[in-house]
Amino acid sequence: MKDRVQKVLEAVRPFLQADGGDVELVEVTEDGIVKVRLTGACGNCPMSTYTLKMGIEKKLKKEIPEVKAVEQVV
Repeated sequence: MKDRVQKVLEAVRPFLQADGGDVELVEVTEDGIVKVRLTGACGNCPMSTYTLKMGIEKKLKKEIPEVKAVEQVV
């Protein structure tokens, strides 16, 4: 599943990079939790929670039904 998650993140990445940010895959747990690190401008943006849940998590869940949640790590 990690490879599939990485492919979805690659599709999302240009949108984040356009605003000076990026996303890094940290871990995919056996129970479907995807852990990511937001970097650059996304790392300290007040909208990062919205980006994480309504952007990244929504896209991952749509493309990969086994994904249960996306969590941000520091």
